[in-house]
Amino acid sequence: MNEVIKEDIENIRQAGLDLRKFKNTTFLVTGSGGLLASYMILVLLSLKLNINVIAVCRDVVKTKKKLREFKNDPNLRIIRKDITKKLNIKGRIDYVFHAASPASSQYYGLNPVEVISPNVMGTNNLLVLSKEKKVKGFLFFSSGEACGAFSKRKYINENDYGYLDPLDVRSCYGESKRIAENMCACWFYQYRVPTYIVRPEHIYGPGMDLINDRRVYAEFVSDILNYRNIVLKSDGKAVRTFCYLSDATEGFLRVLLKGKPGNCYNVGNTNGRISIKKLAYKLVALFPERKLKVVKINRKNKRSYMENNDRIRPSLSIKKLENIGYKSRVSIEEGFKRTIRSYQ
Repeated sequence: MNEVIKEDIENIRQAGLDLRKFKNTTFLVTGSGGLLASYMILVLLSLKLNINVIAVCRDVVKTKKKLREFKNDPNLRIIRKDITKKLNIKGRIDYVFHAASPASSQYYGLNPVEVISPNVMGTNNLLVLSKEKKVKGFLFFSSGEACGAFSKRKYINENDYGYLDPLDVRSCYGESKRIAENMCACWFYQYRVPTYIVRPEHIYGPGMDLINDRRVYAEFVSDILNYRNIVLKSDGKAVRTFCYLSDATEGFLRVLLKGKPGNCYNVGNTNGRISIKKLAYKLVALFPERKLKVVKINRKNKRSYMENNDRIRPSLSIKKLENIGYKSRVSIEEGFKRTIRSYQ
């Protein structure tokens, strides 16, 4: 296994969680070819607790590549399924991790229906399955975009909600996450399915798809690795909060083990807030031996690209998560160094 990921997993082991509670259980994980889900699967299988994982995906080849360290592990089963259709999966399921959803804004203008479908129809089908299987926990991966737009605020709590325009095509992501959150609350209320919701900040780390992911921080990492000058396609004044993958994953597991069902938890880094421009210059400074620069070009107007007008976005408050023992440990500098090293 990649040495950086091995170190990350060991750090998660040392985070004070009783991971033995997962011994001899079965996890159903959707979106298993994506960053968050594939990394979670690597962590679960590395625990050596006889955890069985059913990895649900659309692209089996991509998922097998992501999980190649465990390609011969009898505890891993990779299956291709469309979660927007009724699910019939035989056998026991103890936990469901629902992380299937296009998360990059490049998809919002290309195929908004494909963004909505796994969050709405997929969540419905997985909740129905979870009720039938009497699962111990259903973890839904939401987003801060479900909170809507805010201005002149430093933090957003779990119960803060701003404006979302349901007739704006770009709202396909935030609105579908918002209704999925309500579905989780309703299934817990009516059927007592133990649902948990997490809203991650911008998560980065080993395993990002540097070829297809057009989010700015993935492009920056690709530039560094390929000895290219970092290209800014805007003024770079947009402010976001970034969280390293191992911190986020420890937060997800902590919610499942110590959180309250029917609740939502923000997951992020208290020191991860930075403008896109400052991030670009910081990454160049982290690798001076590459002699790279930050250059500015004008973005070509494309119908498929829908810019987020919420430029100075508040950070997600993680006090609720900290109250159950979470602590963000990895700084932006260390996190991006580790990310670059994982690809080298």
